[in-house]
This record gives sequence, C-alpha cells and structure tokens, in this order.
Amino acid sequence: MSAAEADARSGAEAGADAESESGADVAGGGAAEAEGDESDGMTVRDAISAPDAQGEPRRTTRRFPLFTRDTARPEGGGRAASGDAPAPARQWPILTVLSAVALGLLLTALDVFRVGTILIGAALLAGAVMRWMLPSVGMLAVRSRFTDMLTYSVLGIAIVVLALMAQPHPWLEIPFLDDTLHFTVR
Repeated sequence: MSAAEADARSGAEAGADAESESGADVAGGGAAEAEGDESDGMTVRDAISAPDAQGEPRRTTRRFPLFTRDTARPEGGGRAASGDAPAPARQWPILTVLSAVALGLLLTALDVFRVGTILIGAALLAGAVMRWMLPSVGMLAVRSRFTDMLTYSVLGIAIVVLALMAQPHPWLEIPFLDDTLHFTVR
C-alpha cells in the first residue's frame, strides 16, 4: 500500500469517527440522528427518554459509552457523617478497620502472633458487618455491597481460621486435614 493510499484510508476513518461523534447513531442498524427542539437549543445525539430532575436528557441505551468520563460511587459509598464534620469523622468506618489491623500487626511484630492475626481477621469481619448494616460507610465501600461483604468475610474467616490452626500448639485442630496432608506428602 502506498503512502497516498494510507493517507486516504486514515482520512476516511477520521471522517467516520467525526461523523459518529457528531451524532450518528448506528444502534438500530442504520445511521440516524435525533435532533432536539431548536427553541431549547438542545441537540440530542443518541436515544433519550424523559429529562431528569435537572432537565437534562437521560440515556436509554444500556450500552457503555465510548469514553468513560466519570466513575459511579459504590452503593453506600457516601460520607459516614455529615459534610460539616472533619475528615476523620466522615470516614470513621475505614479508620476503625485500619486501626484494628494496625494494632494486630503491632501485636504480631511484638511476638504475639496468634492474637495479632486473629485481631486482623476480626477487623475484616467487623468491616463486613459495617458494610452490611450501615447505609453509608465512606471509603470502606469499594465495590457493590454484596462484593464487599463477601470479600471482607471470606478473607476475615480465612485469616482467623489459619491463625487458630497455626503451629505450634494450635487452638483449632481439624482431623481430616492432618490425614489429608499425610496422605498427599509422604
């Protein structure tokens, strides 16, 4: 392919991109442009329904936009206290979990391994409970409420169980685990 053909092809692609950004909608199989009421000065570039509370048109298509300009806050991701409160008070749920984890790490570093790791797991379980019970948990909300609760719970339970089974002198002994280990490793 020569340079002239490449320039012509890239120019045609740029023209198609400009046309799609100017309002051509190919969702229905054909190119169609929906024009807004000229008295409003509103031009609509894709399928819409009734306007929202601010008078802006809403998208009715379930397709994701070509370019993401904003990220939706997770459910319950609002402030845990009013906006007038200082920042630590607004984010008390995550600060509670992080403080308990820090205390657990400190205990682990001070050679109280089992109690420290149980405290870390308990902090994650407390985070799962807060995520479930509180309507707004601030930065403790990372994904959907279900995903956060599942993640915090599974990790918290795993850490607590492993801490209880830690050698020497485990506080929790699971008999079939010992037999399984002896059967697989000879």
